[in-house]
Amino acid sequence: MARDSSATKARLLDAAFSEFAAYGIAGARVDRIAEAAQANKRLIYVYYGNKEQLFDAVLRRALETGSESVPFNADDLPGYAGAVFDHLVAQPSLMRLVVWKQLERPGTADAEADSYRGKIAVVEEAQQAGRVDPALDPADVLTLVMGLSQAWFGAVGGPAAGGSGTGWAPERLARHRAAVVEAVRRITAPPRDPARGVSPK
Repeated sequence: MARDSSATKARLLDAAFSEFAAYGIAGARVDRIAEAAQANKRLIYVYYGNKEQLFDAVLRRALETGSESVPFNADDLPGYAGAVFDHLVAQPSLMRLVVWKQLERPGTADAEADSYRGKIAVVEEAQQAGRVDPALDPADVLTLVMGLSQAWFGAVGGPAAGGSGTGWAPERLARHRAAVVEAVRRITAPPRDPARGVSPK
């Protein structure tokens, strides 16, 4: 029974991800979610309480999956930004889900806040060790890294703006990715030692 319950929850979350990404919270319909998941609509309320709580569960799972797929690495923020870009290319609906969250569920959940604070602390440690430029506040560094990683997906033709994103030519994807990585490198690289002309190790 527990196995069946877990399988049903997974199907509901998968179906809800697609529904919310396409229509947002207000436009999503629990009837469509239940039908796509081949589950009883009543189970949505049993497992998740209401549509808003279901959305929160969907977003939480998506963010957890992203964290597992793209581990945070303050010692290679350009590489991390490129990996986030790749993850969004592979998950074109994710940015739409994030945009809907910003529009319809503003504010930061506790789990998101804890994760954000943890990353800021790691960036600050890297700055103190001379591996990341200390000129900017660590919270600003993290915000800029994430913003640059996601920037193209909200631009004209990007998934969050209604475009496919996945229809971009490989050359265009490579160009965008290279721009993201280089921009993050420029704002995070440690300052050069004027006496040696090299960055500190």
